[in-house]
Amino acid sequence: MSRRALVMAALAAVVLPGMASAQDFAITNATVATGDGGAPIEHGTVVVRAGKVVAAGAGIAVPAGMRSVDGTGKWVTPGLFSAVTDLGLWDVEGVADSNDSEAGKSPFNAALDVAPAINPANAHIAISREGGVTRASVAPVNGDSIFAGQGALIDLGAGVDLVNTARAFQFVQLGEAGARLAGGSRVAAHVALRNALCEARDLATVPGARSSDAMLTRADALALAPVLDGRQALYVGVERAADIRSVLALKTEFPKLNLVLVGATEGWLVAGAIAAAQVPVIAMPLRDLPASFESLAATQSNVGRMKKAGVKVAIGMFGGSNQPRYAPQQAGNLVALNRLPGAVGLTWGEAFAAITSVPAEISGMGGKEGVLAPGAVGDVVVWDGDPLELSSAPVEVYIDGIRQPLDNHQSRLKQRYKSLDRTYLPKAYDW
Repeated sequence: MSRRALVMAALAAVVLPGMASAQDFAITNATVATGDGGAPIEHGTVVVRAGKVVAAGAGIAVPAGMRSVDGTGKWVTPGLFSAVTDLGLWDVEGVADSNDSEAGKSPFNAALDVAPAINPANAHIAISREGGVTRASVAPVNGDSIFAGQGALIDLGAGVDLVNTARAFQFVQLGEAGARLAGGSRVAAHVALRNALCEARDLATVPGARSSDAMLTRADALALAPVLDGRQALYVGVERAADIRSVLALKTEFPKLNLVLVGATEGWLVAGAIAAAQVPVIAMPLRDLPASFESLAATQSNVGRMKKAGVKVAIGMFGGSNQPRYAPQQAGNLVALNRLPGAVGLTWGEAFAAITSVPAEISGMGGKEGVLAPGAVGDVVVWDGDPLELSSAPVEVYIDGIRQPLDNHQSRLKQRYKSLDRTYLPKAYDW
């Protein structure tokens, strides 16, 4: 039996075949990346008990009686946290009946809640889990309003109860897309946003009161109440530097807003202002083309420059063809970017944190998810190499200390056609 097969068998033996409960286990002699921004630790140990991380790092003794696995040659990391995804909301994107990502004909917008529509049996969830993704934030897509609705936080465990937090954040789209939705101008989009916040504030101040000229439904106004007092984060889709300044200025009138910028392609131009406002950013790191008038200053150095200025930046916006399992590739590109003269990338630890602990912190789960630290959830991924290298892949994935299945539709298709019986193929297929 090969060394890899032996390690796989040993890892599989750590937990029972069933998925009912978390198991206690330790992995030793591995390269451990804790996800907190630091460099990987050689010859490290990770200990998980009752679904929680007990310890992770170098020089850690395995508790007496606990089963352990030799992880020599493997990397052990926290699970990836994918920020702003559409996981579980569609099966075939172009088939309307299977797509719950937007509700363009609904009379509601801010009140829309994605949680009831998330499908645990969705093929994209299993595919992402195989790629090492264990947690995600799921966001709705805008229909006919600048407000898309309320997103949810989920885990990708093989079960039926994926939603950890419903109505975790509200998403509003500004910039060019928001202008189109609001009537053709950024002016209209900002008036629509400010009016909505004012109507929600009025309703919260005088319960039951509704102005005769109210533009929001009562349900939408009530849904924005937790945004006003900061209990629910407001994710704002915005790209242009000038638009980012306008969003930051909202805190002057609504000081309790818990803002998160999504996109921020020109964020590096106003990185100092973003950092001063202590507003985090979820960005796509490989945007480097002036694809629109709001992204004329696009550069792959955007994330690195914002990070250098003190902005908390996560890699995210995994929707459509930008699948969550591509996160390590994008983080790895930011590490390689440091080799380009004049470019600004991230260190290995910073890049890995941008797809683990940082998006977890932005989601409100800092210290509990995306890290290997005492008390954190037992989301552990064992890789056959450096996770930021394209040649590496997960060999084991644990969520809350429970070993997860890695088979999915794509892996089954691969096995089916890997050694296809050609006995009855037409002559055209003779090689």
